[in-house]
Amino acid sequence: MLAGVPVTQAADIIGTITLNGTPPPEVPYTPLMNDPTCGAMYKTAPTTHFYAVGPNRELADVIVSLKDVTGKSTGANQPPVTLDQKGCLYVPQILAIQTGQKLVVKNSDSCIHNVHCVPAVSGNPESNQVQMPGGADLTYTFSKPEMFMKFKCDVHPWMFAWVSVIDSPYYGISDQAGKFVIKNVPPGKYTVQADHRKLGTLTKEVEVKDTDVTVNFAFDVK
Repeated sequence: MLAGVPVTQAADIIGTITLNGTPPPEVPYTPLMNDPTCGAMYKTAPTTHFYAVGPNRELADVIVSLKDVTGKSTGANQPPVTLDQKGCLYVPQILAIQTGQKLVVKNSDSCIHNVHCVPAVSGNPESNQVQMPGGADLTYTFSKPEMFMKFKCDVHPWMFAWVSVIDSPYYGISDQAGKFVIKNVPPGKYTVQADHRKLGTLTKEVEVKDTDVTVNFAFDVK
């Protein structure tokens, strides 16, 4: 054995998420347009993005993780993840962090917001804080894994974001091309779990050896 050569080699789990069927139409943010401050930021009403679907059925905003792999978080040593308030909407509306990793919430708008975090898992504290325009960033950390924790603004009740908290670094989020990657997975057998906030959960069994593994998922419109 050569000195410095590892016995095992981590690999990536990669894949593409697609959607079968036609999703419900997105809904305009009419209350936003009726608000004098927020409505002035737009010429036409923005819409919801519950189903971010590409021209070839690619599905974005799916959280892909390794099921039941917990207690492996490296979150405390990772850079913060940013959630912004921009145009009286949360940007992005779907994101993920590790347990112990900092989530930084910004207010890029010229109006007041309040950031109301509403966890569903015991041990993740609820928080409701006012954030002035140009005000200091708000910072959060969470110790318990939780899928799609709700963030909302009580000043502007159409504003929502959903933050998934994962207790390991083994996760990814599908992009606009439907593609995801879970990096540096040690060799072994795993259940890969794909979660979409509206479409539910799909799982597949995989075995990781010393080369990248491809796992694709196709959600059906309910």
